[in-house]
Amino acid sequence: MQTKICFIGAGNMAQSLIGGLIASDYPKDKLMATDPNADIQKIIIEQFGIDCISDNHQAIAQSDIVVLAVKPQILQNVCQNIAESIQAQKPLILSVAAGIKCEAIERWLGGDLSIVRTMPNTPALIQTGATGLFANDKVDDEQKSQSEHIMRAAGVTLWVNDEAQLDVVTALSGSGPAYYFLFMEAMEQAAVKMGLDEKSAHLLTMQTALGAAKMVMESRQDCATLRKNVTSPNGTTEKAIQSFESADMRGTIETAMKQAQLRAAELAEELGED
Repeated sequence: MQTKICFIGAGNMAQSLIGGLIASDYPKDKLMATDPNADIQKIIIEQFGIDCISDNHQAIAQSDIVVLAVKPQILQNVCQNIAESIQAQKPLILSVAAGIKCEAIERWLGGDLSIVRTMPNTPALIQTGATGLFANDKVDDEQKSQSEHIMRAAGVTLWVNDEAQLDVVTALSGSGPAYYFLFMEAMEQAAVKMGLDEKSAHLLTMQTALGAAKMVMESRQDCATLRKNVTSPNGTTEKAIQSFESADMRGTIETAMKQAQLRAAELAEELGED
């Protein structure tokens, strides 16, 4: 028998997960959500055909898994408000709130709880996300499987054994889409400066990025090998790659990711304070 899942907060991420679960044939009567906004409640009910109410306590009392899908800035208040109901029900807690450690969530909810912290990225909104997961020591194998099933509704999943590694996941896949957007933006701008019209530059950039990603996903070869395969000696691609390498693009990327990792760790400390 499949477990009852409740989403506290019914914004974009919750809607993506709900939609993905329904698309994978998860029973609608085993899903529900809460949100204080009546308009969002209406959207959830009409779009997904599941219950969406404003009473967190009522929803928690019916649920085996509670997904915390509110903004990180309000998670402490939400957790402290629902702590009594959580302690009475003792559900598995799955958090998609970026940057807040399991210890802080467990403390705000009253302690002695199974908690899985996740780090999804924005492509999860279109079911092509990448999510890192970390489980505290109270989570058993069945609960890990349940958590993974929920997050796979939004894309691929990867477990880490050390919660600090989620800061690396944040720097890689969490912030990563913005890196690619920046690179694509720069390619478009360069093409326009070189004489191509904006519409053509945009279309070719998008399709090139999509094609490159698809080749990586479908090939048995790694990125380095694929790059070498399209880099003919003394050809156009080689000249461009040499320019990137001489500008220390690899070092720039590593520095940027380290800065993102550091900031992720800092935010976790700030957001986890009482």
